[in-house]
Amino acid sequence: MATFKDQVAIVTGAGQGIGLEICRQLAAAGVKVILNDVEQALAEEAAADVQKHHGTCIAIAGDAADTVFLDTIVEEAMRYFGRLDIVVANAGITLFGEFLTYTPEDFNAVMRVNLGGSFFLAQAAARKMIEQQNGGRILFMSSVTGHQAHKNLAAYGMSKAALEMLAKTLVVELSEYKITVNALAPGATLTERTMHDSTYENTWSRITPIGKPATTQDIAQAALFLVSPQAGHITGQSLIIDGGWTVVSPSPY
Repeated sequence: MATFKDQVAIVTGAGQGIGLEICRQLAAAGVKVILNDVEQALAEEAAADVQKHHGTCIAIAGDAADTVFLDTIVEEAMRYFGRLDIVVANAGITLFGEFLTYTPEDFNAVMRVNLGGSFFLAQAAARKMIEQQNGGRILFMSSVTGHQAHKNLAAYGMSKAALEMLAKTLVVELSEYKITVNALAPGATLTERTMHDSTYENTWSRITPIGKPATTQDIAQAALFLVSPQAGHITGQSLIIDGGWTVVSPSPY
């Protein structure tokens, strides 16, 4: 089987949660990882942990929705490691709010990070991958809320559905360069953020057919496959990882 030997990855929004676990598994598989987070201390702490326990990882802190920074992080990948093979656009924000009172400020913030950051990271990475002539893997992080309506998440769900359409559209533009583009759509997942709600695990265990929410490892393992050499003929697809929740879609409320 093909391996990740000598490959280099950028993962944004990876100071904790799903992004950090993706970095851990990529590094453990032999990928040289650039771990990004908007918070410098968090990025450095996370990268040090990955470097100590899993494999090569460096931190580059910055705003993953800033187009100047996105160009910079791609160039930093080249400076440190001489190539770029994998990009996981994991950075995103969730701003809850009722549709009738949702503010333009919150709407624009969600779109700037979730859509703009993902779009322009993919653009900067694809340009470099085309220049290298070795193909590449781009992975967007969608959500089950891009498939099923969820209360108070109109803007967020809209942004995630759009990312899945972006993955399809880029098949038309990037396949000739052997660059695949896919999306993951996690459902309820146990992370540092969600576990702040003491009822979260019990609620989602009750309404998820498989009987429990996902772990970050569940999501990262799927990500690892989609950016691997084994997934070379998979592109333009969105993989839902939710323990069956979208099949029945009971509300947590």
